[in-house]
Amino acid sequence: MGQEISATGFDEADFRNFTDQLARETAALRDHHASGRLSNQGPTIGLELEAWLIDRNSWPAPHNQSFLHRLGDPFVVPELSRFNIEVNAEPGGLARDGLRELEDHLNATWNRCVSNAHEDVDTVIAIGTLPTLRESDLSLDNMTPSNRYAALNTELVRLRENRPLRIDIDSHHEDWPHLQTEHLDCMLEAATTSFQLHLQVPPGELAGNLNASMILSAPLVALSANAPFLFGQPLWHETRIAIFEQAIEQAGDDAALHRVTFGTGYAGEDPTAIFVENLANYPALLPIAGENEAEFPCLRLHNGTIWRWNRPLVGFDADGTPHLRIEQRVMPAGPSVIDMIANAAFYYGTVFMLAERCRKPELPFEAARANFYAAAKHGMDAEFTWLGGKRLPAREVLKSLLPLAREGLEAQDVSPELVDRYLEVIEQRVATGRNGAAWQLAHFRKHGDVFRLTADYLEHQRSGMPVHEWGV
Repeated sequence: MGQEISATGFDEADFRNFTDQLARETAALRDHHASGRLSNQGPTIGLELEAWLIDRNSWPAPHNQSFLHRLGDPFVVPELSRFNIEVNAEPGGLARDGLRELEDHLNATWNRCVSNAHEDVDTVIAIGTLPTLRESDLSLDNMTPSNRYAALNTELVRLRENRPLRIDIDSHHEDWPHLQTEHLDCMLEAATTSFQLHLQVPPGELAGNLNASMILSAPLVALSANAPFLFGQPLWHETRIAIFEQAIEQAGDDAALHRVTFGTGYAGEDPTAIFVENLANYPALLPIAGENEAEFPCLRLHNGTIWRWNRPLVGFDADGTPHLRIEQRVMPAGPSVIDMIANAAFYYGTVFMLAERCRKPELPFEAARANFYAAAKHGMDAEFTWLGGKRLPAREVLKSLLPLAREGLEAQDVSPELVDRYLEVIEQRVATGRNGAAWQLAHFRKHGDVFRLTADYLEHQRSGMPVHEWGV
């Protein structure tokens, strides 16, 4: 849920003091990087999975407070809405059985969540956007009780000068119009749930890995798309991206400076320059100044209110040494645990192979960004401008990346059995063209019922089978 805070209202002195300390911390982080005082550990990997609570009728179930109280698991925490939760994993190494350990942890935690949810006559489901979600579900009554969320909402509304959010998402289905609506608060963000991957590498490798992550964003979205519906209406293959970008908005016309953004360009040799951009271009939302500037409290809190799709984070090793890591945010939740860990394997292997080439990327940033939105709209039916300037179908790009993923995982000493296990899932998904979004749209074309779709999706998810094996 992000860092909890102690207040919900602020005055001018709060913002002034916070901004002054934020400037000092930003300068200190740059100095840490320049003087080699950041951690050289890595690769270290981790994940976050956002999910839904739903009732027996497949409606969102706003019971995360009782759910979490009963579960009592520090790895499972609340999200913005009362019908969302977040599952986390302890960071660990990639070599040998690291991916299997993530899979086992996620499976075990997920099974406990399923059993625990049944006590509220609910269940949990991992899906990018719930097809049965109603606009009325996204009300402040369903906001998780939290100072952080209340303050975020207040400040975002203030920055918009109380203007309503205007949501306009086009449909690529001829029988459905654009979705156009207005919303007054930040609760639209609760319509989106993600599968987020973390990657810590030594500071000298961060820029290359971050740039490679940006270039890979489009293939990853095409591969994993799983959010084709909003309010029961089919829109983009990964509508979650459009919702999130439009749900969190600040004043101004410069799309590059929206708080949910693909960014303004690739990272240079000093990736801490991104935090300078944060300081210069984004007003503070949560001006809570921490006491120990050596822990970068203002910088970390401020960075947590700017949702780049590929976001650098500041954290700490077990011995307290500060580190930089990448949060890869482009993929949706679901469809199954094996699908998600296979996505992780594909990312970690491919980004490793592309990182050195991407210190000075061959693909123009504008092309990487255009590819990202093409993938969000069309999934595996998208077409990309790819390395070398060629226009290629998304599935051809994915096929060309699979050998790199294998080579990258092998170079990181991942167990050969696991390389085969996870990349076979990716190979079959690409061969069949069936990701979560494709399955949902095929099911809807056949049955025309989002409630049956959700019930059948849940049954398949519980089977543990990868989505390319699901029937409609």
